[in-house]
Amino acid sequence: MEGPPILLDLAPVSHDLGGFKVHRTLPHKQRTMVGPFIFFDQMGPARLGIGEGIDVRPHPHINLATVTYLFDGAIDHRDSLGTVQRIEPGAVNLMTAGRGIAHSERSPADQRSAGPTLDGIQTWLALPQSSEEQDPGFEHVAALALPWIEGDGVRLNLIMGEAYGHRSPVTQHSATIYAAIHLEAGASLQLEREADERAVYLLDGEASIDGHPLTPQHLVLLAPGHLPVLRSMSGARLMLCGGAPMDGERLVWWNFVSSSRERINEAKRAWKAGEFTLPPDDKGETIPLPEIPLTVSYP
Repeated sequence: MEGPPILLDLAPVSHDLGGFKVHRTLPHKQRTMVGPFIFFDQMGPARLGIGEGIDVRPHPHINLATVTYLFDGAIDHRDSLGTVQRIEPGAVNLMTAGRGIAHSERSPADQRSAGPTLDGIQTWLALPQSSEEQDPGFEHVAALALPWIEGDGVRLNLIMGEAYGHRSPVTQHSATIYAAIHLEAGASLQLEREADERAVYLLDGEASIDGHPLTPQHLVLLAPGHLPVLRSMSGARLMLCGGAPMDGERLVWWNFVSSSRERINEAKRAWKAGEFTLPPDDKGETIPLPEIPLTVSYP
């Protein structure tokens, strides 16, 4: 007899950032990674006040790739490569830190006058050890360039990887599956088992996996090889993420991810010493190195 479809149910750590909440399910004390995914944040949904906005000042990353995906609102991305890119719903911003990059994320000026909205997911993907120190890079893929799979009350946007006979054009540094799923009332979807490690996240609404109810803002790890059925009686928004297991442990400290503790310590020293290149048109006030970071998975 086949076992249960869900191996782990990971509850989030939630932070109120003033005007909106962030729910973080990875890294988690029970599970650091799912495939290459080592950080999983839900931002919002929220509406900020007139004249307000998000202002994430320049900060550094190493040995990872960030993936930003929005359902509502807009964010202006700037990085030390000179990139200036606005991201809007349905599109993908993929920033590969490699040996080191700094970037900022801010609400566009034209959004602030009406009170900007924010609803999206930001994830970090660990890089394979052979690629951790690669050149930094940035890639923007427009919403219309991504595969949209629709039918029988299901709408799936394939952000990364392959599923249901389609392939996303977004670069993969290792085998990855990442999709946004909308189920209308009464709809169901059988998940494929293309990835060795898979997890499902319920953003909002009501949904179940093989009859097991899901909790909003929880990330559930699926049993390998299982072909579970997602179902919603009243409608739901979900994310599917995962991929091949990574080639060894990864450590996390603040914005740094690496297979090497020494490499993280060097990045900490370099940021504190001002040795990272900053975005050319956003290099005023930066985020200082914290004494005690919110995100850490040192053993």
